[in-house]
Amino acid sequence: MPTLTRRSALALGSTLAGAAITRTWPASADAAPAASPAPAAWPEPLPAGWAESHGLSAFGELNLPADFQNLPYVDPAAPKGGIIVLEPTSAGLNQNFTTFDSLNIYILRGDGAAGMGLIFDTLMTGTLDEPDALYGLVAKSVRVSPDRLTYRFLLRPEARFHDGSKLTAADAAFTLDLLKTKGHPNLRTGLRHLVSATALADDLLEVKLDPERTRETHLTVAGLPIFSKSYYTAHPFDQTTMDPPLGSSVYRVGRVDQGRTIAFDRVPDYWARDLPINRGQANFDTIRYEYYRERQVGFEAFKSGATTFREDLTSYNWAKGYDFPAANDGRVQRRTVPDDAAAGVQGWWMNQRRDKFKDPRIRQAMGFCWDFAWVNKNIMYGLYQRTVSFFQNTPMAAVGLPLPDETLLLEPFRGRIPDAAFGPAVLPPEGDGSGQDRAMLSQANKLLMAAGCRRDGNTLRLPSGEPFRIEFLDFQSSLERHTQPFIKNLQLLGVDASFRVVDASQYQGRVQNFDYDIVTARQGADPTPGEGLRYLYGSEAARTPGSPNLTGISDPVVDALIEKALHASSRPELTVICRALDRVLRSYYLWVPMWNNPAHWLAYWDDFSWPARTPKLDPGVLSTWWYDEAKAKATKAKG
Repeated sequence: MPTLTRRSALALGSTLAGAAITRTWPASADAAPAASPAPAAWPEPLPAGWAESHGLSAFGELNLPADFQNLPYVDPAAPKGGIIVLEPTSAGLNQNFTTFDSLNIYILRGDGAAGMGLIFDTLMTGTLDEPDALYGLVAKSVRVSPDRLTYRFLLRPEARFHDGSKLTAADAAFTLDLLKTKGHPNLRTGLRHLVSATALADDLLEVKLDPERTRETHLTVAGLPIFSKSYYTAHPFDQTTMDPPLGSSVYRVGRVDQGRTIAFDRVPDYWARDLPINRGQANFDTIRYEYYRERQVGFEAFKSGATTFREDLTSYNWAKGYDFPAANDGRVQRRTVPDDAAAGVQGWWMNQRRDKFKDPRIRQAMGFCWDFAWVNKNIMYGLYQRTVSFFQNTPMAAVGLPLPDETLLLEPFRGRIPDAAFGPAVLPPEGDGSGQDRAMLSQANKLLMAAGCRRDGNTLRLPSGEPFRIEFLDFQSSLERHTQPFIKNLQLLGVDASFRVVDASQYQGRVQNFDYDIVTARQGADPTPGEGLRYLYGSEAARTPGSPNLTGISDPVVDALIEKALHASSRPELTVICRALDRVLRSYYLWVPMWNNPAHWLAYWDDFSWPARTPKLDPGVLSTWWYDEAKAKATKAKG
């Protein structure tokens, strides 16, 4: 299933793009270090009441000390070299899974290319072990005022853009203002509480936040890409472009074939190659993304060696597809890595901006028309588990009856939310595995009739009298087999349901403008939910073109609970709030939940090696694996 990953703005250095890789992009040990300027130093003593740190987090939790030498899941001696070739499997902001026509992913316009977050450095960067911690990259350290509304970042004097020009606090201040005023709507939302960003000196950036700032506003600021002020003074930012922008990170844009291929080449003299945060990472000389219109075409390309790595997202391929020469003789290997991260939420999302889905009874009826057990057994080889929660596989998922602290949160909203939110957590219906469960279809019919629908011969009519028609919109046919049993049951009830595939650009435009009945998507999840809740379920996002609020939910109670979550002062408090929010969201029947995979299915040509330990939150392929010349030579010899 394509993944609309919403990694927090810290990762899109990679922004909300879920642009694919958590930003820990590092170092090249194969070039002689350039002479370093004098170490950065604060111009004044630490003011009374202020705190100074080498990192930031949501709750003040940092696992790594200030003098850490490398991340615990890397091999600091990993060799550099070689290439890895893969398909895009995650997207966000304006990115598209199957094509691109722009190298600017930070605005709404255009279809952005994969991997563009790789070329920009950030003030601070995250790790693949900690859900909401950032450590210094461009910024050596940060000072925080007692009220946590003012942040001063001390920048490293050696920071440089790829053209050799110095990266300064003026560039960082310019970028924050640019993204707040002209950036993608999701980025503007994340910066709503930014009051000002000011360069106090070349190496000193002051950021002021308003008193309503959320728990992660400072992380958003510290994790966004830094653009060159001089470059974007000469080039328009709010336009699509195929000209590679000026970056500063370990990769720069290499070969580009619009809509088909984009490559990123490692920068040998990258300014931050020797920083501890970067050791043992960014080991490939080239990362190349290849685009394919259909997932199966991409798999055939992998089998031929046109791509060299894939995280397989198709159960049929994983169960039956690896019977080909390169897999049989060992040139292609497979590896299953447990997925301990938040599972995300994948399903059919009903657009309640359209009258046909405004009544929750109609939305609830949809869930009775799909038999997960039959699909899992007959189409997916029993490899998946059912998704039931908006916080699947996390402590935030509601279970059973509300606990007392959850009830305390929900009680003020009684009468404004469904009574189901106060009972056992809503679960999707379980079919009998026949694919056409009569009891489930009977229940669906009762709900439809209760909502005012009526049957006119073989046609089900909405309360307005119009025939009930549903179009399942997609840009690939890979999920058609899973959707057809759903459509068949809807048709038995008199619904005129169909599956429609449109080209990727048309799909992107329709989704951005909320022009659909039902779309399928996997919305990524954070272990520490924050601003993403606003984008996914907030009222403002429901009205904002390009937002990932696919259902159009606009509810003051949901908004209130989201605000509580964004201002939670501890992880236990956040957990309780999210459980309560989960109960409310599930009681609105916003979606028909699909499935999740408790593991990563990794397939690769046997050209790679990796560290002894896998990171906790991601397999870390692009950041920690490396090209193994001995293995690659043996692989070629077998062929």
